[in-house]
Amino acid sequence: MTDFSELPYRPCAGIMLADTNGRVFVGQRLDAKTSRYPDAWQMPQGGIDKGEDSESAAIRELEEETGITARHIQIIARSAEEHLYDLPDELLGKIWKGKYRGQRQTWFLMRFTGEDKHVNIATDHAEFSDWKWADPSELPDMIVPFKRDLYRAILKEFGPLI
Repeated sequence: MTDFSELPYRPCAGIMLADTNGRVFVGQRLDAKTSRYPDAWQMPQGGIDKGEDSESAAIRELEEETGITARHIQIIARSAEEHLYDLPDELLGKIWKGKYRGQRQTWFLMRFTGEDKHVNIATDHAEFSDWKWADPSELPDMIVPFKRDLYRAILKEFGPLI
């Protein structure tokens, strides 16, 4: 059996995108229907490229996954610390070419200043098959189980600012 505890965490940026009504953007992953978690939704997130800072990565990932450009967002807050999560055993060694044990994420709370017509999940880097605005209190129950504590921590930090 391989010991994954020595593997590093993948650097990542996450985005809690809130609309002017206090709801949060969530997308359903393209692979959700064929995964163990077909009803899971998530907030946009993605890896930080070499030489890229977390804020730039967050803005890039948001556009790649949602089509929302920087002109339709305002950055409200950055998480006070990085948040870590470990992959469940069944995914260890199978995703990210087996190079990581999980992710270390810097999160950003952003305000969406555009209109729904500015959302386009059919991008060149599509990750979502569907999207919606959700009540923040619903977020931990919408995500895959191994990320629920992370979502609770983000919600606790950003909730008062939404």
